[in-house]
Amino acid sequence: MKNRIHLLLTTTWSAVAMPLMAQTIDSTASTTTQTSATASNTGLVLSGYIEAYYTHDFTAPKTSQERPGFLYNHKRNREVNVNLAFVKAAYTSERVRGNLALQVGTYAQYNYAAEQGLVRNIYEANVGVKLSKKRDLWLDAGIFGSHIGFESAISKDCWTLTRSILAENSPYYLAGAKVTYNTPNGKWTLLGSILNGWQRIAKLPGYSGPSLSTQVQFKPNANLVLNWSSFLGSDRPDSLKQTRFFNNFYAIINSNGKIGAILGFDVGADRKPIGAGNQRVGSGSYVWYSPVAILRYAVSDAVKVAGRIEYYDDKNGVIIATGTPNGFKTWGYSVNFDYFILPNALFRVEGKLYDSQDAIFETSTTLSKTNTSLTTSLAVSF
Repeated sequence: MKNRIHLLLTTTWSAVAMPLMAQTIDSTASTTTQTSATASNTGLVLSGYIEAYYTHDFTAPKTSQERPGFLYNHKRNREVNVNLAFVKAAYTSERVRGNLALQVGTYAQYNYAAEQGLVRNIYEANVGVKLSKKRDLWLDAGIFGSHIGFESAISKDCWTLTRSILAENSPYYLAGAKVTYNTPNGKWTLLGSILNGWQRIAKLPGYSGPSLSTQVQFKPNANLVLNWSSFLGSDRPDSLKQTRFFNNFYAIINSNGKIGAILGFDVGADRKPIGAGNQRVGSGSYVWYSPVAILRYAVSDAVKVAGRIEYYDDKNGVIIATGTPNGFKTWGYSVNFDYFILPNALFRVEGKLYDSQDAIFETSTTLSKTNTSLTTSLAVSF
């Protein structure tokens, strides 16, 4: 383990120490996800995004081409590939809006594996109508990015190259209908939605649904975002009677400053299922949770570094099944380096270490409690 950590830190530091010159850009800004209609931004807008990457897993066998099963982004190992690429058409007017984005890449390959073939290449497809002439109140329906969590599949818009464990194992996309209201002072966002399920475009066979989800977001000033999102439904057939209640909390502090921080916490519970004889396996629920903290420092307008520490506890294997005595109880540590080559071109390097209570990571000879990797990527938006 010591040799792996030494190699990981040495390689990451070598990348960070490269000579640096670039143009200015704010990594929290996105030119590919804007959908709100404004007086100065109406009509049809075409945009796109592509992220190529290379991940080297130092723990996995040399013949293994995939990263651990609980990961869905940057999944391929020891090969140059495309994580996500899409082209998007967005139409906005005073009272109507619509988005259509078609995707390819390993993110779509693995994260949409359970969906029907015709929809696996849809990153976004939705229409919206403004319900009030005077208020920012919208009704949207279709397939859209999830409001649960502070990370998305668009790596360029996230503070770290790879996603946190809690993001990888909660919805990236949702399908259904939602009502969104933004207060006139811009401080509050309230959202309520009816969904087909837990990251489901087609409903899970045997589940009648629907599922419900909410979001309450508060921005008291430019330096603080507070968010609570929830999900109520199930990801199991009706016969098991397993209701799921999930909560996502996060705070983003000083996102555009020299030093910024993100603090997140997910906690979910699935009611214990119906077993033989139509009796419950036991009282109560299976609970999983995950805290995460990310600290980012802006060396300059073009260079940013970030560190992340996270923990994921799913001892009952509700979300991540391991078949081991303690289930999935894993710490994650990562160091991230960002270099903005151009305002719309971002080069990134990230070293990551996973440390699990049980031996769950495959090696060339046996199973290991730790996993180390190095990922690089180049992302361009237009």
